[in-house]
Amino acid sequence: MKLQKVAVFAAIAAIALGTCFGRNLEAAPESSSADSNEKFLGRWDLTLKAPDREYPSWLELREAGGKLQAEMVGRWGNARPLPKASISGGKLTVVSPKDEEASKQDMVFEGTLKGEFLSGTVNAPNGGTWTWTGRRAPSLKRSGTPKWGEPIPLFNGKDLSGWHLCQPNATTVWKVENGTLISPGNGPELISDKTFEDFKLHVEFNCGETSNSGIYLRGRYEVQIETDSIDEPPSHHTGGVYGFLAPDPEQPRRAGVWQVYDITLIGRRVTVVQNGQTVINDQEIPGITGGALDSHEELPGPIYLQGSEKGHVLYRSIVITPETK
Repeated sequence: MKLQKVAVFAAIAAIALGTCFGRNLEAAPESSSADSNEKFLGRWDLTLKAPDREYPSWLELREAGGKLQAEMVGRWGNARPLPKASISGGKLTVVSPKDEEASKQDMVFEGTLKGEFLSGTVNAPNGGTWTWTGRRAPSLKRSGTPKWGEPIPLFNGKDLSGWHLCQPNATTVWKVENGTLISPGNGPELISDKTFEDFKLHVEFNCGETSNSGIYLRGRYEVQIETDSIDEPPSHHTGGVYGFLAPDPEQPRRAGVWQVYDITLIGRRVTVVQNGQTVINDQEIPGITGGALDSHEELPGPIYLQGSEKGHVLYRSIVITPETK
C-alpha cells in the first residue's frame, strides 16, 4: 500500500508541476505581446503622403481600463477621439470616420512599428491608397530661464513685406489699408518669411461680426480668434489653443473692437494673455492643430495668420521677441 501511495502522489505531483509549467509557458507570449503593444503608446507626429502633397497629422495612443484609445488631429479640424483602435500581431489599426475626413468611406490607418518610427498605408478619401509615416512627438522640454532678444516688428503697416501667401496665385488676398492688415475671408493663409523657436508675441486684432481667424505659432499651434463659434467647445473660442486648451476665464466676444494678445511659447508650453488678463497659464500643447504647415514639431517655424475662414479680421502691431541662444 505504501508503494502504491507513493506512486499516486508522484503522479499527482507530476501533473501539478506540468500544469504549472504549462501556465508559465502560456503566460510568456501574453507578457511579450503586452510589452510589444506598449511600445506603440504615446504621441506621434504623422505625415500623410498624397500624390500631390503631404498632409501633417497627429496621433496619441493610450490605454485606459485595459483598452486602447486613440485621439487624432487630421488634415484639418481639432483633436478628436477615434471610434476604433487596435494592435494585433504587431500591426496598428485606427479608423477615422468618413464624416470627419470628407471621405467616401472611413479612412483606415494600418501601420507597423520599427524602432521609433511608424509607417503604413491608409485608403485615400477619393479612392486609391496613401502611405504615411510617424515619428514620436518630441517633449520639447526646456531647462533654465529664457533670455530674450530684441523685439522684431513683423508687420510694417504698409505692405506684406516679410510675408508670403500659401497660395501665390490666389484671387482673394490679404490687404493693407490705413495701417491695418485685413484677412481676405475664405482665402489663403499669410505666412511670415522668418521662422522662430521660442518667443514672446504681441498682436493687436479686431474681429468682425461672424468672422474667424487665428494665429499659428511656429505654423503649428493655433491661438483662436473668432466671433462665430459660440456653440462650439470652449477650446474653439477666442483665447483658446484650438482643440486642446480652453481660455479660463473666457472673455466676452467683442466684435469690431481692438484687442491684444501677448503670447509666450517655450517648448510646447504656452501662456496667453488677452487684454492684460491671463487666460492660459503655462500649459502644455499636446500636438499640432489641424491646418498646421507641417508636423515637424522639433523645428522652428513661422508665424502664420489664418485667412481661410469666413469674415474679416484686422491685425496691427505684430511684434515678436525671440529667445537668444
